Amino acid sequence: MFFHLILEGVADSSLGVALDVVGTAAHLTDSGRGPSARGGKALLQRVVSIDGEPVRSSAGRSIAVDGAFNPRALGPGDVVLLPGFFSASARTVEKLLAREDTRRAAELLAKLASKDVLLAASCSATFVLAASGVLDGRSATTSWWLAPEFARRFPKVSLSAERMVVDEGNVITAGAALAHADLALTIVARRVGPSLPHLVARYLVLDERSSQARYMVHEHLRANDPTVLAIERFVTQNVERQLSLEELARAAHVSSRTLARRVRTSLGMTPQEFVHRLRVRRAIHLLETTHDSVDDIAARVGYADAAAFRRVFRRYTGESPRQFREPG
Repeated sequence: MFFHLILEGVADSSLGVALDVVGTAAHLTDSGRGPSARGGKALLQRVVSIDGEPVRSSAGRSIAVDGAFNPRALGPGDVVLLPGFFSASARTVEKLLAREDTRRAAELLAKLASKDVLLAASCSATFVLAASGVLDGRSATTSWWLAPEFARRFPKVSLSAERMVVDEGNVITAGAALAHADLALTIVARRVGPSLPHLVARYLVLDERSSQARYMVHEHLRANDPTVLAIERFVTQNVERQLSLEELARAAHVSSRTLARRVRTSLGMTPQEFVHRLRVRRAIHLLETTHDSVDDIAARVGYADAAAFRRVFRRYTGESPRQFREPG
């Protein structure tokens, strides 16, 4: 059973696309046009709220639900999906996490951690999942523009903000609002197999995307710490050559230890990871705006070894440079 747990302010699009993905998958299996779910179980879904009452969406619409969320009734094979909210800033995230229904949802999700229940969230709902503690020690993704705030709030979570979906076994996270489609397709693949989500994507005309990187507006990801801003400027101006941690620290007029601490606090990563991300950002720009070869671009962003550049690029975007350049 798929349970779509919705809270006040849920994004209409996120909920709708997940219902369509699961509903289409169920129709294809029931009609014999798609493979059956493992164990022969039907793909059923319900929309639930914390108290069983209707929920008002981000567009101001009243959304009826099928009942109240009851973790005690859930067991092996069940899925709980949290559609996102549109949170544009750290301030709106603060308000979201301070709400009573959000705190209650986090408490209930924490109780499911010991059960064989699949927990999944996208967009700013990943903050609710992280607040429950179930992401501690795991990797996750979130809305790309909220990545610095997520890293600051949840330092025990390894954030891969460029990824569209991060699958950690019984916990799966996805990026911004319409990444909820990718999340639902990933879960259908888990429950049935990879051929069904491919078929669903064709029926719904959905592209298969592994990365948020091509959608990012990087100016929205800048930290406010002057040390981090100084490093960003220095790396950008010297992106074509190798840079040591000591050189970065001198450029920011701090010690290497202070630099590492401030970058970790602001962005949730090491200085070396930050440098790689800045190089990848520049590489993305070159892939989109030039016809230079991948090897030439690798050299232009500081990688003497093109194979190493390809590995780093895939690590941070989920795609190869060639795949990134190809039209969707």
